[in-house]
Amino acid sequence: MCKVLLVDDEPDVRAVIERRLVREGFRVDTAESAAGAAERIREAEPPYDVIVADMVMETEESGLEVLKAAFARDIFAELIVLTAYGSVQNAVECMKRGAFDYLEKNIPGVDVLDLLVLKIHNALEHRRSAVDFIRRIDLRRGTT
Repeated sequence: MCKVLLVDDEPDVRAVIERRLVREGFRVDTAESAAGAAERIREAEPPYDVIVADMVMETEESGLEVLKAAFARDIFAELIVLTAYGSVQNAVECMKRGAFDYLEKNIPGVDVLDLLVLKIHNALEHRRSAVDFIRRIDLRRGTT
């Protein structure tokens, strides 16, 4: 079962997303701040498969703080940034720093929860591919 960490400072948003992800079969832990997320990330065993984090919580950079904590714990971390305040500049910065994807919470005519579930599945596939690639390299090194 896939382990997801959901980080959002708005309790109602967190509850709606958590309910949907659990219904989709994900095991979901939550945090309400970047600091809380960093603690959960450090303590998670095994590491989270996917982290979904709001961009703006305590500060405008909270999502990037979660990203930094995720990569400090697991180089294969897959982080999807959620935001209600999307901008091209912000999206580019997140992607440059290694976020798997960036998703606005309010897209007219789109069920954002459906889109989030799809993005989580894509992130899981990306993680599996990266881990499998490293395993293949390790096997080749061991046989040469």
